[in-house]
Amino acid sequence: MSSETAIHVEGLGKQYRLGQLDPHRTLRESLRRWAVAPMRRALGHSSNTTAFGEETVWAVRDVSFDVPSGDVLGIIGRNGAGKSTLLKILTRITRPTTGRAEIQGRVGSLLEVGTGFHPELTGRENVFLNGAILGMGRAEIRRKFDQIVEFSGVKRFLDTPVKRYSSGMRVRLAFAVAAHLEPEILVIDEVLAVGDAEFQAKCLGKMDDVAHEGRTVLFVSHSMPAVRRLCNRVIWLADGTIRDEGTAEEITSAYLHATQPAESLDDLETSIARLPDDPVFRVHDAFLTQEGVRTTHVHNGSPVRIVMEYEVREPVRGLRVYFDLCDPQGDILIRSFHDEDADAMSSFTPGHYRSEAAIPSPLLAPREYLLVLRATIHNERTLTGEGLSIRLHVGSASRLNRGYPRDPIRSKLQPPVSWRTEARALQCANR
Repeated sequence: MSSETAIHVEGLGKQYRLGQLDPHRTLRESLRRWAVAPMRRALGHSSNTTAFGEETVWAVRDVSFDVPSGDVLGIIGRNGAGKSTLLKILTRITRPTTGRAEIQGRVGSLLEVGTGFHPELTGRENVFLNGAILGMGRAEIRRKFDQIVEFSGVKRFLDTPVKRYSSGMRVRLAFAVAAHLEPEILVIDEVLAVGDAEFQAKCLGKMDDVAHEGRTVLFVSHSMPAVRRLCNRVIWLADGTIRDEGTAEEITSAYLHATQPAESLDDLETSIARLPDDPVFRVHDAFLTQEGVRTTHVHNGSPVRIVMEYEVREPVRGLRVYFDLCDPQGDILIRSFHDEDADAMSSFTPGHYRSEAAIPSPLLAPREYLLVLRATIHNERTLTGEGLSIRLHVGSASRLNRGYPRDPIRSKLQPPVSWRTEARALQCANR
């Protein structure tokens, strides 16, 4: 490993057991599992089972790459691709099963923001506690304390026990502490999945500053615009292995093209069936309609309705259903929540619900869009993984620009804008 290489990864792999040995298992049960192991192997289960019949899975397998000092590397991939496991190995949270990873320099990590906060301690006390856990000295924390508090936006509640903070306030304070580390290597795992839009923009700006200070950064995110903005190189993980790597523009474009959104209603049903199983929330149906017909091919002459039918399995506060309307590159054009005009955070009791939105006509231009439906618990976690992606094809049926039928619409949206043009008499100034 050369002095110009910050991270060297060679043949890295991590294997997990899907059924850990029960410490309370009786001797009889252990002997029975040992006795049936040969039969399980004879039936074809040998490749993914241990000697005691425990099923195993490779979360990461045969991963190798180098990160030069000062490089900003993005890591992308679907949920379950092995991204977080890879970062946990690199930050010494877990040991690899195979291979090795060498890291040169002080490492700061933002993997699970808020880990180490004590609910009975105040925000002020948790700044010092969390800073120490992340490797900051007391003098360093004191020096940066005012900056941390200012960035977090929770100064008013600094001497209140953290157990009385909202989830969003805890995230703000935790990120503020972690963001003011000064490591040679910064490892970041999807911190943009929580927080409101203003806070997310603030986080992204801070990470942008770190990246331009010449530090080495590993950035995991599902946000392709954020990856393109921050990273100069990207690794694409799939099923625990590297599928592709290259420039941010090349790999994010290839990823968006390969992770095909639903092209039809049948595809959408398949996507719903593949959503992660969540104890709080389950999607039963999702679709688009125009003029009462389910479709993914619409025109901009009448509203497009977006519908999600779902089940809430236990009482929950802050559940939000929303959609992102994106261009084909994944940049968000419109984000709209089901409760954005509410005066208070929404609460749900167990039951079945239907949320419906309408995109007015003729807002959409005649072009192709990506529509992503999601659900989240505000400032805590997503409930639908990467969401339900639908390719929306829009044709022209509005009266806009009808005098110029061969002139393409160059804008990404086509909202009706009021103009007024009138003839005016020329007035000459008196000299």
